[in-house]
Amino acid sequence: MEFLKDRLRPVLVLVAMIWIVEIVNFILGHRLTVWGILPRNLSGLIGIPLAPFLHAGLWHAVSNTIPLIILGALTMTTGSKRFWTVTVGIILLSGALVWLFARGAYHVGASGLVFGYFGALLARAVIERTILSIIVAIVTITLYGGLLWGVLPTRGYISFEGHLFGLIAGIAIVWFDRRFRNPQT
Repeated sequence: MEFLKDRLRPVLVLVAMIWIVEIVNFILGHRLTVWGILPRNLSGLIGIPLAPFLHAGLWHAVSNTIPLIILGALTMTTGSKRFWTVTVGIILLSGALVWLFARGAYHVGASGLVFGYFGALLARAVIERTILSIIVAIVTITLYGGLLWGVLPTRGYISFEGHLFGLIAGIAIVWFDRRFRNPQT
């Protein structure tokens, strides 16, 4: 039980931060959304680290919570240090890509991080080729393979760019982190 608590603690801290921000944002009439990523606008740069903690509404936060917990917990199988490397890397790289290339609208939500975890877990299996990483990838695809449709521009109010760049960032962070090439380190 203690092992499970240790593995879930960092993920639950992230989710708690998201919900604290969402409750404050809800009380303020979602006025904090302007702190999201506004592409190619200097004031939008602040949104790169903040966007995953901001959501457009309660349902938006709810829809990101369960996949974030599950994929975050699977990402924690690499250990706490790698979890935080992957998490911060996804947030910063995907946010920068959204800022550079996305449509001119505020981009908020943790779904970029969700897609990033998805990509990181699959990339880890390809690079490490350990039994654990392959099992985790199979579980990831089984549970969330349908996520891949989210990288397509299906609805104007959904940041498919955040999804796409999150996926790319997750793959890139694992690909360029040499520690994933040698699972013993």
